[in-house]
Amino acid sequence: MLKLGVSVPAGSLEVRFCPRPNILTFVFFFLCEGFNNNRPILLSLRRGQASVSYAQSLLGAPETRLTALDNGLRVASEETGHATCTVGLWISAGSRYESEKNNGAGFFLEHMAFKGTKNRPQTELEQQVESMGAHLSAYTSREHTAYYMKTLAQDLPKAVELLSEVVQNCSLSEAEIEQQRGVVLRELEEVENNLQDVCLDMLHATAFQGTPLGNSVLGPSDNARTLTRQDLVDYVNSHYKAPRIVLAAAGGVNHDELVTLAKSHFSGVSFEYEGDAIPVLSPCRFTGSEVRMRDDGLPLAHIAIAVEGAGAASPDIVPLMVANSIIGSYDLTYGGGKHLSSRLARLAVEEKLCHSFQAFHSSYSDTGLMGIYFVTDKERIEDMMHWSQNAWSVIPLGDLECLSSFYIKTHKKLLESQIDTPVCQLGTTPICDDIGRHILNYGRRIPLAEWDARIDAVTPRMVRDICTKYIYDKCPAVAAVGPIEQLPDYNRMRSAMYWLRF
Repeated sequence: MLKLGVSVPAGSLEVRFCPRPNILTFVFFFLCEGFNNNRPILLSLRRGQASVSYAQSLLGAPETRLTALDNGLRVASEETGHATCTVGLWISAGSRYESEKNNGAGFFLEHMAFKGTKNRPQTELEQQVESMGAHLSAYTSREHTAYYMKTLAQDLPKAVELLSEVVQNCSLSEAEIEQQRGVVLRELEEVENNLQDVCLDMLHATAFQGTPLGNSVLGPSDNARTLTRQDLVDYVNSHYKAPRIVLAAAGGVNHDELVTLAKSHFSGVSFEYEGDAIPVLSPCRFTGSEVRMRDDGLPLAHIAIAVEGAGAASPDIVPLMVANSIIGSYDLTYGGGKHLSSRLARLAVEEKLCHSFQAFHSSYSDTGLMGIYFVTDKERIEDMMHWSQNAWSVIPLGDLECLSSFYIKTHKKLLESQIDTPVCQLGTTPICDDIGRHILNYGRRIPLAEWDARIDAVTPRMVRDICTKYIYDKCPAVAAVGPIEQLPDYNRMRSAMYWLRF
């Protein structure tokens, strides 16, 4: 038995865990967030011995409590007893809610958020955050915007107050807007050098062409140069409405206290729209199509192929995630070679098909993209595209016994990643982010035990039928960047989506 301890005058506390995670991970956890009572912690790991079963640990996960204010703003929290906490605002606003004219407004606002408020200039705001030893951050995606802060649990009231200031009273001064305009333009230039981001943005642009989901999160550089203060104010007034906001928290938080703080700082957030014109998201149709950006000066080709996937609340999500695990991922830095569980990964090693690939599923409120992204030499483009589409065809056409052998391995992998990822990161921030996004997507936080049950209910036949539904004989969307002369004609790629059945 291995014990790691810290000696202090008080008594000792021994905690036993299932030995699956790396021991250094647990050491880091206890050093960072385990000293809530100034008692020494002895970590005891004995192979094959655990105080609770896996199923019991899922059922014993902290409850996520949810309360709605009178104006529709929702307050959700999970109390874990940590000495720290993460609290933030998750908002249903992003590039999907933007038009061609103001695309990029949400991302621009993210840059303006911490540049001072009407009551606190930037210097004072930064000093208060620093004096708390806190970390203030934000992000924007296609459907969500988040502003959050990680701090000591005792500073939760101050953190909520500052977040309220940042979101409701951002100064948006003309001078600061002009300064941040240059910052945003430089960031756009940097993103252009990230060919994976470029390729996947192009994929969205062609797959959802003519719809808001085709917008990039950052927006075009022309908009970054022309967006005005009034554009930003109009964006906030149109989308930052109480029913579309979730105040989420995780860590050392008390839910009742959080609700009281929310009533104090967010009861005034409007829930009314001008002329009662509540914006409704229009359906974003998927279009089988392609976009190519050939540049023979680049060393490698970046290519993505995708079909329309399932929306976030669709019951097809879990079987599709299992299917993606079957296809897998690969990178030159991986070990394993011919022993990798993914058939496509083994081929990539044996035939030197690519430098890397990954199966992905990007889900939105009512649709999604299920695809494969790969990076390869220009001489192997055609081969890699062939085997990528072949990997798709194996699932709908494979016999159930063959699929079952894949499924057993991927089921465990998927189960572990779904259940353990928010926990094993050992931080309150990923848990808080999970809470915020779940409330916006599903109206509730889906418990870990429920995810486990959903995954456990997936059968090989279900995976096969779902993949037939989404992949077989569908028009794909394709995006390619780099030396892509060998990329097959679109009609050839389309014909490869149809397979004769016997």
